[in-house]
Amino acid sequence: MGTAGKRGAHAGQASVVRLRIERLTREIAKFGAVGGAGLLVNLIVFNLVRHTTDLQVVRASVIATVVAIVSNYIGFRYFTYRDRDKSGRTKELTLFVLFSAVGLVIENGFLFAATYGLGFDSPLASNVFKFVGIGIATLFRFWSYRTWVFRVAPIHTPAPDADPFPEPPTPYLAEGHPPRPVRQVQRVR
Repeated sequence: MGTAGKRGAHAGQASVVRLRIERLTREIAKFGAVGGAGLLVNLIVFNLVRHTTDLQVVRASVIATVVAIVSNYIGFRYFTYRDRDKSGRTKELTLFVLFSAVGLVIENGFLFAATYGLGFDSPLASNVFKFVGIGIATLFRFWSYRTWVFRVAPIHTPAPDADPFPEPPTPYLAEGHPPRPVRQVQRVR
């Protein structure tokens, strides 16, 4: 009889772990879809700016990264993290810009080092090092966005001393009318 309780608790913990893994997998897939679209925007704008203007490689890359950051914010807010807390949009946007700027420095730091430090200035080398920089910056962005920017909405729990089954409010009754039964409706998640 004692082992059945342990099995039930273990099964409950396993299902919680499985649920967390499934949620994280969905989040990574959505993040990847938005990030993939952002990658295409970034590389297309980079090559377009680089080949149609006389801007230096890193400046063209910074412009492309900024355009991709704008498109990614829209995708993250309204697709990947649409279920997250939306109460502090100003704070969210400020943190998004801050962490995106750090990602911009990481991404373009690789391109800068390859171009000016190692002398790799061909279009192919620029695209390769930009792609590597985007990959490393993406790991930082995923961690920072899910940890600091698009936070999970807080769960409102009752105070420890609160009555778990409060009495329903008594309706105002006119004299001589019997009270009507009160139905309680629970919200299902």
